[in-house]
Amino acid sequence: MECVFCEIVAGRSPAHLVWADAHAVAFLDRRPLFPGHVLVVPRGHHATLTDLPPEQLDPYFRGVQRVAGAVAAGMAAAGTFVAANNGVSQSVPHLHFHVVPRRPKDGLRGFFWPRRRYRDEEEAAAVAERLRRLLSAP
Repeated sequence: MECVFCEIVAGRSPAHLVWADAHAVAFLDRRPLFPGHVLVVPRGHHATLTDLPPEQLDPYFRGVQRVAGAVAAGMAAAGTFVAANNGVSQSVPHLHFHVVPRRPKDGLRGFFWPRRRYRDEEEAAAVAERLRRLLSAP
């Protein structure tokens, strides 16, 4: 089965395109949180952020940054919410960042899932150490 976002990038599936360059394509989300909700996808098929080749990170995120500025300005928004699911809750398995216009008291409240504190400082320190070890490995 072909990826719906690859179909949009290739021009074989309709979408309201708002911007494109050699690295990324941006189009309106079909089920927006608010008008102006845009998805930014890399041209190549990469399921998650960790699948995107390192040399494509900078040009891709320059595109996300450009779209975020345009969404805020074009929708007369106070700012934007920029986020991506990475595997879990990812409705289309093709990397995509949501750029959503935001306004004070627009009804969105922080993240969409419950948050909790660490049990104690020891648990937080152990988690931080585990991640530091992975990030310092060659």
